[in-house]
Amino acid sequence: MEWFNKFPAMNPDSLRDLKKAIDEGFRSFTRAYGDGIESVFEPLQHFLIWSERFMTRTPWPIILLLIALFAWFASRNWKIVTGTVATLLVIGYFDMWDDTMKTVSMIFVCTVLSIVIGIPIGILMSRSDRVQNAVNPVLDVMQTMPSFVYLIPVVMLLGIGKVPGLIAVVIYAIPPMIRLTNLGIRLVDKDVLEAADAFGSSSWQKLKKVQMPLALPTIMAGINQTIMMALAMVVIASMIGVQGLGQPVLKAISNQYFTLGIFNGLAIVGIAIIFDRVSQAFGKRLQQHLEVVHG
Repeated sequence: MEWFNKFPAMNPDSLRDLKKAIDEGFRSFTRAYGDGIESVFEPLQHFLIWSERFMTRTPWPIILLLIALFAWFASRNWKIVTGTVATLLVIGYFDMWDDTMKTVSMIFVCTVLSIVIGIPIGILMSRSDRVQNAVNPVLDVMQTMPSFVYLIPVVMLLGIGKVPGLIAVVIYAIPPMIRLTNLGIRLVDKDVLEAADAFGSSSWQKLKKVQMPLALPTIMAGINQTIMMALAMVVIASMIGVQGLGQPVLKAISNQYFTLGIFNGLAIVGIAIIFDRVSQAFGKRLQQHLEVVHG
């Protein structure tokens, strides 16, 4: 009966030795290759610093105008543009402009990185079931593992700062980009592909002129989801040195500052709504354009 009450587990000494061996191995790897890995991410750090400086040092009316123009170009909807400008004016009025611009720059870099890495992986997955079967479990782990867990190796390798936080955000946010790129290309009508083959198109020409344009609305949905997931990581990333709206929220949690947490939390919500509405409107415009072209 005692055997049923206690689950048969590994010997405590053996388990301790195993954990110690893994910890020592990772520490040795960090000491040996940490500097080299850090140097690989230097261009990313420069890009992030440049983006942040541009957003925070450019006069706010110019930034507001640029964001409004971008919202208009993407949506062609005055309601969305007006809502975007009004939200940013309220954020600035409550003295959260600099933190918001730091968050926007981080989300921008994160999104660019996710697109650059995610779309090629999604294309590879769409071309090979074997690659898809190999990558899917990795994406499952990235989406389901608690973010605090993969912060540990990132911080041990790269320390505390902007780049480790950005990498942690990308790990959390990139799976929708990869999955929806793969899905979008796989959903392209086979009749259209057969017609492209009949005209003698190469694989590259089919991808560039047929599959990618038709998959664009689905890819845009992936970008939208990536942005939303990146914003969800803002507070957690602030724990390892990412500046922006997450740090005041973290400070509010630590010191029980109710209004500080609520105001900055609402600013994050406002930014999320802006990104969501603009990217969704752009995706719908793409869909309508493609329906006109191919309909």
